[in-house]
Amino acid sequence: MHILTTIIPIFIVVLVGWLVQRRGFLPEAFVAPANRLVFYVAIPAMMFQAIVKSDLTALLRPGLILLTLAVAALTYAVAWLICSVSRIPRSSAGTFIQVSGHGNLGYIGLAVAFYYLGSEGLAHASVIAGFLMILQNTLSIVALQAHAPARSTPRKGKHLLLLRQLLTNPVIVSVLAGMLFSLLALPLPLVVARTLAILSGMALPLALLVIGASLSFDHMRAHLPQAIGATAVKVLLMPASGWLLFQIFGLPPTQTLPALILLASPTATITYIMAKEMQGNSNLASATISISTLASALTYILWLQVGSG
Repeated sequence: MHILTTIIPIFIVVLVGWLVQRRGFLPEAFVAPANRLVFYVAIPAMMFQAIVKSDLTALLRPGLILLTLAVAALTYAVAWLICSVSRIPRSSAGTFIQVSGHGNLGYIGLAVAFYYLGSEGLAHASVIAGFLMILQNTLSIVALQAHAPARSTPRKGKHLLLLRQLLTNPVIVSVLAGMLFSLLALPLPLVVARTLAILSGMALPLALLVIGASLSFDHMRAHLPQAIGATAVKVLLMPASGWLLFQIFGLPPTQTLPALILLASPTATITYIMAKEMQGNSNLASATISISTLASALTYILWLQVGSG
């Protein structure tokens, strides 16, 4: 029952975001700035605060982090193999690979971790998410560049794009800063702590509303087979591989559940922007984001049940 009472409200808020956007209460002129507010301010504040308030030695589990990263890398490799043996056009292959592996950790994954596991689970998930985001961004850019039109982006430009993505990612920066503060046991002034608490309070509700308002079904029919295939890899194969690997290494559910929640997250909305920027198939990305987000409402119920042991 706890699983249902966690997942259903989360996706009701997503549905509310979609409905109010359709009714004109959240016009595009609001959604784009709201998305930037969540991504650059609210989510980083929430993750920084969660890590600073926790014991880093308890949060940092190198074995679990390495296994999680291995699952993510394996998923990208499987998606790449699918493109190689199927009839997916080159123009869509890079996008198919990235939407199959690049999860929505900040908006959906952390929301599920917080509402199901509480503040401690959020802190554990935040640390893992920081490392996972670095890998996701790197592999997504590699996949898009490898399948981009000839001479679309010079090698130097590719490296600069990757470096820019990593150095300017506010979530990654906030995780690293939080770990540094926790490691050095630096105190936060009360005014700063309360400011972060206020900003953190709006992070997840606004993120879920923005996700709902961003759902688009305009390009779904044209890319339905590929979008369904990528969704299956993202919300079924990826968490299944993670759960199996965690079982093989005998890790307890109390440690692995935050990682499993992140691995089970649907396709990230930023994959649309990356596909557009690097001459991929942004319509396929849009379709997969919508389908995987809707599908994750059901698959999360499965993985929380399985992952809880």
